[in-house]
Amino acid sequence: MDADAAPLPVPLSVWMDSATGPDRSGTALPGEVDVVVIGAGIAGLTTAYALACDDRTVLVLDAGAVGGGVSGHTTAKLSAQHAEKYASLREHKGREAAVQYGHDQSAAVDWVERTSLALGIDCQFTRTDSYVYTTETRRLTDLRAEAAAAADAGLPAEFVEQVPLDVPAAGAVRFGDQARFHPRRWLLGLAKAIEDLGGQVAENARVVRVDERPVPVVHTERGRVRAGDVVIATHYPVLDRGFYFARLDPVRDLVVAGPVSGGTDGVFLDADTHHSVRYHERNGERMVIVGGEHYRTGEEVDVEARYTRLAEWALRHTGLERVTHRWSAHDLSTLDSVPYVGRYHPFSRHLWVATGFGQWGMSGGTAAGLLLADLLADRENPGAWLYDPERFDLRSGISLARNNFTVARHLVGDHLRAVGADAEFATLGMGEARVATSGASVIAAYRDDHGVLHRRSARCTHLGCVVAFNNAEKTWDCPCHASRFGVDGSVIQGPATRPLPEA
Repeated sequence: MDADAAPLPVPLSVWMDSATGPDRSGTALPGEVDVVVIGAGIAGLTTAYALACDDRTVLVLDAGAVGGGVSGHTTAKLSAQHAEKYASLREHKGREAAVQYGHDQSAAVDWVERTSLALGIDCQFTRTDSYVYTTETRRLTDLRAEAAAAADAGLPAEFVEQVPLDVPAAGAVRFGDQARFHPRRWLLGLAKAIEDLGGQVAENARVVRVDERPVPVVHTERGRVRAGDVVIATHYPVLDRGFYFARLDPVRDLVVAGPVSGGTDGVFLDADTHHSVRYHERNGERMVIVGGEHYRTGEEVDVEARYTRLAEWALRHTGLERVTHRWSAHDLSTLDSVPYVGRYHPFSRHLWVATGFGQWGMSGGTAAGLLLADLLADRENPGAWLYDPERFDLRSGISLARNNFTVARHLVGDHLRAVGADAEFATLGMGEARVATSGASVIAAYRDDHGVLHRRSARCTHLGCVVAFNNAEKTWDCPCHASRFGVDGSVIQGPATRPLPEA
């Protein structure tokens, strides 16, 4: 951005800033329920609501607030168009998989529309067209193939040569009749509906352990609860079972938003740069929400500079007048780019999981919740085979090797870099951070804007990888499995459940 441009605001999601809910941190935990759902995001609350409709007693637990995690930090596109998904599905898993996936995602969008109307939830659900475009003529063959595969899967897809956005698009795949909405309003409405059906939602109730036998018991920082079944819907599974930490690839996408003059309808994604654009109405003012600049969580990158680049792109191409909000979105991809939804591990009978939505959690999380409700009720669901967490093939094996090579590189390389770093933390200026070894310890140090030096262990409490500093959000992020911590060591995002200790 220009030197004279206004500084970027403190990170804050427009969804969290524009929808307030009741404080549920005082919710008393029952001694026993039919189902405990861990995670009050879109997958968890959809699961809980569907189960409550089945007359199951339900408790939803969240370490933070309803919709305050990944679901409240998204661009909130609600669509069956997931980049270039259908050509890949047809090639690697067959036409049946593409048809099933498209059906499930479309059904999820329809369910949100139908349920929001039935419950009277004003979540600004709006039907709109969705576009995946390219500015590269060499990519047109790929997009034509994607349009053909999606149409063959029964989706409202077609190849078009123009998009209603100020970018030099060479062509695009257009899906008609997709949607956008306000995710936090939707989730607050679902939480109330769960409570109206006799369920309970508890905020600031971090889960620290789950025992599976002889009966499931969920241990939280506020007490324990017995359950018939337990659903883990915490985005990154918080239990070190099922080998999920080795089967998920974590990335972060940055988002900027602000008022716009004019603009267009539709939601947009650049197939190559992954710039994402959608418009939104807030208090009578039109806004544009722009995502992009994704990177692996915890990589040694200048996150602040990436925000600046994203803002510059948005100012040039979307009509953005100024940045009033910015935030980051956390995403996990599975080995074959299809979510894991089902039994947590091969030997579990009452432990369930939903994870790995790969940047498409609004429809994917909804579809997962509806599937889990069927599985827990022993109802037939034709899509269960596609999302089975235990599936594995050659392509998954290649991805597994690549992901774990990256983890090993960080586990070794980041420790070596810390050994070579300057451990004289007294020289840190305000707002500066450093990771270095001091004796046998690896220390993460940060001096805040008041001059106070914060020293924590730099070893992630999940599996011991060395954290890196995020200079935009002032957090310590783990590059191995995407745990995130505050400068005071507090857990912001799992799979870690314990804070970084003082050093």
